[in-house]
Amino acid sequence: MASVSTAPAPGMHQIDLSKLNLHQLAQLKQQMDQELSVFTDSLQTLKIAQGKFVESGESVERITPDTKGKTILVPLTSSMYVPGAISDTDHVLIDVGTGYYAQKDIDGAKDYFKRKVAFVTEQMEKIQVLAIEKSKVRDAICMMIEMKMQAQSQTQKPSAS
Repeated sequence: MASVSTAPAPGMHQIDLSKLNLHQLAQLKQQMDQELSVFTDSLQTLKIAQGKFVESGESVERITPDTKGKTILVPLTSSMYVPGAISDTDHVLIDVGTGYYAQKDIDGAKDYFKRKVAFVTEQMEKIQVLAIEKSKVRDAICMMIEMKMQAQSQTQKPSAS
């Protein structure tokens, strides 16, 4: 019999899909679709964050003693930049989130962004594993719906006598 097992997760249980009616299966499929959508959205958000951390790390990598006094574009908003000059090549101000900034030396900033990229990548991998499992469950539900619909159509056909 087709069953969905979510036993490894605490508080979860196993569901025998063959004991559910078509309406219950459709509701379960809809729930799986919604969860997969949340996972997809989360992965997209994390991918954007990962890209920003990588880009920030690359920017810090470009700061060398030779760049002192060079003109750069400083972002005021996501779409507005003003010219500025690099006055300190030993320290940078980094955005650590929710409007807070921290001054770090170049090596500290590089390390910070490497750790952030690693953390976000790890979270993305966890979500991908969950999404694959949910996708398998959704596929099993779809197969059971199809089997039940075929069985239902077989019983509704008039017998030719």
